[in-house]
Amino acid sequence: MAPAKPNFGVYTPLVTFFEEDESLDLQSTLAHAKRMAEGGVAGIVLQGSNGEAPHLDHSERKTLVRAVRDHLDHLGYTGLQLIVGCGAPSVRETLSYISEAKASGANFALVLPPAYWVAAMNASVIEGFFHDVATQSELPILIYNFPGVTGGIDISSDSIIRLAESNPNVVGCKLTCGNVGKLQRVSSALSGTSFAAFGGKSDFFLPALVAGSNGIIAALANIVPKLHVEVLRYYEKGELQAAQQLQSKLSHADWALTKVGIAGVKAIVSHHFGYGTGRGRRPLGNTTISTLSQGIVAPISEVVDLEKRL
Repeated sequence: MAPAKPNFGVYTPLVTFFEEDESLDLQSTLAHAKRMAEGGVAGIVLQGSNGEAPHLDHSERKTLVRAVRDHLDHLGYTGLQLIVGCGAPSVRETLSYISEAKASGANFALVLPPAYWVAAMNASVIEGFFHDVATQSELPILIYNFPGVTGGIDISSDSIIRLAESNPNVVGCKLTCGNVGKLQRVSSALSGTSFAAFGGKSDFFLPALVAGSNGIIAALANIVPKLHVEVLRYYEKGELQAAQQLQSKLSHADWALTKVGIAGVKAIVSHHFGYGTGRGRRPLGNTTISTLSQGIVAPISEVVDLEKRL
């Protein structure tokens, strides 16, 4: 029997909060996970780009996944799925992360292509990497295409389709590349019952849904999860004008969010919702809301106001 794909819905790529000494701030991170669950998300992505995965060691990753899983279960959100970032430069290390993630309570592994030897990463090498990982993985995997953090590596729709057709353990992809045409090609070529193609930014949430996205995995959901769920609700009800109106606000807010970095996302969450700080692990540094321009703050504050009314 083939592994199940992730459920349809909104997934938050959770930020990881840190204390002043840069140790894990589990209390704030768990409060954040709770707000996401209460906001109606279908799942949480841990240790993705927004979670500062490269800044966490093996022990911290295991601690974080287990703490979030146990906290959600305690709150009654046992069906909320955890997708855990497990990418590494080698097949061996990637499989180690996946094994640890499964033991800590993960449902799926999100895997970036190896990017240290960028010049050597042609389509054949990348497909071989994902095939080897998927064949040995203890969790179903999602291919993570994000050229901005992999030295420009952009996995083609041809590669994604070939991998999914040849290995049932490849159950989805996250396309942060913003290529809606790629999303359309992948979603139309593969069965929606066994493969979940996700758009990876709020900026094109509604167009992604039209193109067959399994929901969305988007950084802005850290700030306004309910608003994303509302767009999804309007779309499913066929109320496209209402969905478009909210989408326009999400697009402006998401564009502003791209200018603040991960620490800025945390600073905005801290300012509006009262937990955590805008501290990243060095070299990301520390951000406060006072350092952000009005041009950034205004469109984000607008969607936060809408979020708080829902």
